[in-house]
This record gives sequence, C-alpha cells and structure tokens, in this order.
Amino acid sequence: MREPLVEVKDLCKFFFVGNGLARRSCIHAVDHVNFTIYQGETLGLVGESGCGKSTLGRTILRLYKPTSGQVFYAGRDITRASRRELRQKMQMQMVFQDPSASLNPRMTIGKIVEEPLKNYRLCANKREREERVIELLARVGLNQEQMHRYPHEFSGGQQQRVGIARTLAANPEFIVCDEPISALDVSIQSQIINMLEDMQRELGLTYLFIAHDVSVVRHISNRIGVMFLGKLVELADSNELVRNPLHPYTQTLMSAVPIPDPDVTRSKKRMLLEGELPSPIDPPPGCRFASRCPYAKECGGKCTREEPPMKELSPGHYAACWLL
Repeated sequence: MREPLVEVKDLCKFFFVGNGLARRSCIHAVDHVNFTIYQGETLGLVGESGCGKSTLGRTILRLYKPTSGQVFYAGRDITRASRRELRQKMQMQMVFQDPSASLNPRMTIGKIVEEPLKNYRLCANKREREERVIELLARVGLNQEQMHRYPHEFSGGQQQRVGIARTLAANPEFIVCDEPISALDVSIQSQIINMLEDMQRELGLTYLFIAHDVSVVRHISNRIGVMFLGKLVELADSNELVRNPLHPYTQTLMSAVPIPDPDVTRSKKRMLLEGELPSPIDPPPGCRFASRCPYAKECGGKCTREEPPMKELSPGHYAACWLL
C-alpha cells in the first residue's frame, strides 16, 4: 500500500474583513477540509471560481497561515513550523497560475531558475549552478542560448516552462500545480500536461493539481476532489467520479462538460442551477449547496439545518449529502 505523503486534517483558512468591530466578520475560504495525498499520485481538485481551491493549495504549503486544523508532510506536522523549519522542507513547491506574473521581469530566466539553488545552497559554486540551470532548462524544453533572455521575450507556454524549471530547482517531492494551464492556448496545454506527467514518472513526484477543466483533471489525476464554497463535497477515483458522480453539485459539473460527439451532446441533459449562491462571509448552517440544489426539498429541510458529514458510500468514494 502507498504511504501517505500529505495529510490534511480539519483544515480551515478564514480571512478577516473590515476594521474595528466589523473585523469579526470573516470569509470562510477553506472550511474543515480533510483528505490524504499518497506518494507518487496526483490528486485533482475542481470547483467553480472562488470555491477555495487555490487558497487550500497555498495554505497546505504555508504560503497562508492556517486558521485551524493540521497539515502533515511525511508524517510531520508542519502547521505551525517556523520559517527556518519550512526552508528545510523545500520538498514542497508550487507552480503558479499566471506565469508572466510569477516571474521577475528584471531577471533573466537563467537567474530566475538559479535563485532557488542559491537560496537553498544546493550547489557548491557558480559553475555548478550554471550547469544545473542548463540541465533544468533542457528538461522543460528550453535551450542554453535562451537563459540570458528576459521573461517578456517568451510566449506564455515558454514562461510556464521557466516557472516549472524554477520549481524543479529545489528538488521537490510534492508540487501544488495551481491551474498551471488555464492561461495557455489549448495547443500548449497538452504539451505542459505531458511534460508534468513525464516528470512525475522520472522523478517520482506527487501533485495536487488544481484546475477548472474536468476533462484535463481526469486525464492527469488518480483521484479527484470537488470543492464548493470552501467545503470538499466529494472525493473519488477519477474515472469513478466522472462515470458515477453522487453529489448534486458534482452531477451539475459533469453535465456541463462538453462531449465531442454531436449525437451524444443532443441527447445529453444539462443540469441548470437556480437560486442564490450563499455568502462565504455568512455561510448557512447546513449544506452549502442547499440553496441551489434541485433535490433540497426531498430532505424535508434537514439539509438547510444540519451540515452533512463526508461518508464513504463505496470503496474509496466519499460524498457529503443527506440524500446519499
């Protein structure tokens, strides 16, 4: 059986808003989330914009300080680790969504990729660092002649390759991929996905892959988690989740996935949501999806009063819904 690498237990991240007495209000960005990522696997995370996917990834890496809960990395609680301890745990890294915004425009790509090598003191001297930079650029499909150019001289796909090379410079074991292809052309997306898969096989990497596109997440992920308004509402094997979505919100997401077959598309029933989206500042006491769920009336009001627990409904398939 595979060993757990990252364990998230009852993790919360709230952002306080306002000043003075109003500061008591807070945005429930990540609210009591639990899951485990095993060594060498890819866990996909999907959900609509603003549901807390990116915040969850950044909180796991301690880019955001958790409000409560715990994050374990290789069995060690890193939730309240010091900056010095976190620097020692450099095996956790991130690929950011917008490559142009995550690269320093005043540095050449060679210097950008070299920076982690200097910060973590991974090479003995400047010559070793330069050789390592050339090696990393070659791994992501860039050549030595390009290392003296600046980020604005590259396309979006090439900039993301530079970002991935910088991430690999720290010899990571676990990488959070925060929508790494959403800002790229479709033709480039497949190249980046294939490169990430090749690196995973060759280097034994573990990914948390955050994205909107369910088709892409299904392709790259072993398991998929579905988030809605800060809550994890379903978690299952990727193929199982796509074939047999159980939570009403997951069913809605899957009904919106385009299928490249006109006959199937014409016969496919699209689920349209009605009702208002709850406020993340003042979430309802029951199920977060109740105000938009087409089956809410079948619960007799229970889903608006009590929050449903996450239950294992079949081996490895978890969902949080009172109807299941």
